[in-house]
Amino acid sequence: MTWGAIATWRMAHDGVTEALRLLENQGTAGDAVETLIKTVEDYPYYKSVGYGGLPNAEGILEMDAAYMDGDTFKIGAVAGITDVKNPIAVARKLSDEKFNSFRIGEGAVKYAMLNGFERTNMLTERAYKIWEKRLREIHEHQLNPYDGHDTVGAITLDQTGSMTAGTSSSGLFMKKPGRVGDSPLSGSGFYVDSEIGGAAATGLGEDLMKGCLSYEIVRLMGEGLTPQAACDQAVYQFHDKLTKRYGKAGAFSLIALAKNGEWGVATNVEFTFSVGNETLSPQIFIAQPGKNQTTTIEPITEDWLVAYEKRIKAPID
Repeated sequence: MTWGAIATWRMAHDGVTEALRLLENQGTAGDAVETLIKTVEDYPYYKSVGYGGLPNAEGILEMDAAYMDGDTFKIGAVAGITDVKNPIAVARKLSDEKFNSFRIGEGAVKYAMLNGFERTNMLTERAYKIWEKRLREIHEHQLNPYDGHDTVGAITLDQTGSMTAGTSSSGLFMKKPGRVGDSPLSGSGFYVDSEIGGAAATGLGEDLMKGCLSYEIVRLMGEGLTPQAACDQAVYQFHDKLTKRYGKAGAFSLIALAKNGEWGVATNVEFTFSVGNETLSPQIFIAQPGKNQTTTIEPITEDWLVAYEKRIKAPID
């Protein structure tokens, strides 16, 4: 049977590897996507997701996450949750609730505590130092405070044909308290239908929410487009429309996985992702906008990977 997983950014690669191991051994799509995203949430050097994520303007780490079952369309989500180890696990649990399946702020935290999820300080010393440094830069050099919005978004397909989508993010660095982007919003940050496929987004949430691109990609796949054609059409047409109507378009990148294991990616910036299936070992690629509203996709180089590891672990002045 066909199986596979795809996720946004280099940071998801170890999680994709773990997810594919589960899927190869007949694990479920739900377990695979949760395992994948937990792997990212737990790694302290990834500063846009989970433990080690960067805080808001007041120094508080607020996290968003969502989970969707492509068989039943069950969705669970949290926004602005604090001091809970794995937001994706809370979102998955919430997907079983018929009512109140999207919780925010204190309500999300209370739900997590009542259901036995681990409470812990998710703000690392390293992330706090980055926050302090940015405050100084803003004050001394009048810099834009906003930097970084790299959501981990993932789609998994298991050997029974079930599909699942998940997202997790600490959101825009230096965001105002209570700000929520596209990541936990169905149709915008993610969407999956096991009879068609799934898609997930990363980028500037305020602009991604204007297009509902994850749903649009799944809709286009349902009309017969390949995942790559669907991604290209949805992303580049909306980029042009938003630029014309709104005056500019922030960064956004979309991934897609079809029910047959075929995948696609489109982006208006340089973007990395990890993908694998029954015929492709987990691999990291880099994507960029190509000619005529197409996407150029190439494997990353060893030099790129070495520079990446050095960059994310560099000392904070």
